[in-house]
Amino acid sequence: MGIILIQVSWIKNMVLLREEQIKHRVGEAAMLVAEQLVDIPNSYIPGTSHKKRGLIEGLGWDFFVSPTVASRHTTAEIQKRFEKAFWQYDLKGVSFEFGIATLGPLGNNLFEKTSPRFFQVFEDTIHNYFTIRGLRQPATTGLMGEAIGVNELLFVAVPGIEDIVLRSLRWNIAASILFTLAILAVFYFTIRTMIRQKKIGEMKTDFINNMTHEFKTPLATISLAVDAMQNEKVVQDQHKMRYFSDIIKEENLRMNKQVETILKASKFDKGEVQLNLKPIAVHALIQNVVDNFKLQLDHTGGHINLFLKATSDKVEADEVHLFNLLTNLIDNAIKFAKEQVPPQIQIETSCRGRFIQLRVEDNGIGMNRDTLKRIFEKFYRAHTGNRHNVKGFGLGLSYVKSVTEAMGGKIHAESTVGNGSLFILELPLHMVK
Repeated sequence: MGIILIQVSWIKNMVLLREEQIKHRVGEAAMLVAEQLVDIPNSYIPGTSHKKRGLIEGLGWDFFVSPTVASRHTTAEIQKRFEKAFWQYDLKGVSFEFGIATLGPLGNNLFEKTSPRFFQVFEDTIHNYFTIRGLRQPATTGLMGEAIGVNELLFVAVPGIEDIVLRSLRWNIAASILFTLAILAVFYFTIRTMIRQKKIGEMKTDFINNMTHEFKTPLATISLAVDAMQNEKVVQDQHKMRYFSDIIKEENLRMNKQVETILKASKFDKGEVQLNLKPIAVHALIQNVVDNFKLQLDHTGGHINLFLKATSDKVEADEVHLFNLLTNLIDNAIKFAKEQVPPQIQIETSCRGRFIQLRVEDNGIGMNRDTLKRIFEKFYRAHTGNRHNVKGFGLGLSYVKSVTEAMGGKIHAESTVGNGSLFILELPLHMVK
């Protein structure tokens, strides 16, 4: 903010300084033209409009009166002198208007020569700059010895002085604005990077906490099972030995599965995963995934409704990863079901041009707008209030998105709090060559 304020102050001072420079140069140019107009030798021009008349007309009094400067020069001549003077004082392109006036008997100005737009500019004293130079000629001595020389004023007007100043400084101002924008951009990216680093730090902390919790439970279970198996009574009972060994095997498989999940996410980030793309029948695969959740849904009283309407269900995909993808979506629908409400999941397929669309919809707790924006981020886990039954590393939906995009598809989610969630997945159909 300090640098931006300095920039604004610098521009303001630069504008004021340039305005003073232009005004000074206009004044110098006006002085030069005034000296040139006065220095031309006087000559009597009969019929001039502003001669001083004597008391007795026609007795020769006019012979001793100097003609006015305005009467000795045409408007075009004065215009050329100003153009040359403006060029000399580096005022090229600066427009101007001029007028020459004599002092009237009441102190008023009687304009004898003016440029075409002089009076139009002369009326606006707010936006236009004016300077005045005196045209005092060497006085001519009359019969009584008095000085009867004519005094005149040269008016010079520069219309739109502020516009001229800004136009002359346009490159300086543009450079300053660009520099200021660069400062703002750097500031924005710095703050954004800091916020992202903060979020990454929080996610890493959450991940370590979740991983510790996820590994601590099976390790504790294995430890208890091992201790039990060392008991002499258990050693002699083959049924109990088989029971505790099954527990150890199950918990070991659980930990291996968790490690595999982390490794898969890491491989997708590094681009090390090689997909085995081949034609897969999506409807059959969906049916296999649903069958795996039959016992779990029977236990909770839930149900999965299938509406497999796609006329063509062959897609170019990796069978293993597509199976895991669908498993993650259904598993999430069950995990985030409402308390005391059996999960109702609906899976629907349809063809959309060269893609097959899969819609997985549930009647769960739903998500708010902020959560919906971040559900595909790695390690992000939605807050579930006081619920502690939802476990994991926050890698499931990140994995789903990575797999979908790796297979040339796309996925997005729609949800409102309390009304469940809808995941819409599109995969390219297998095109027969």
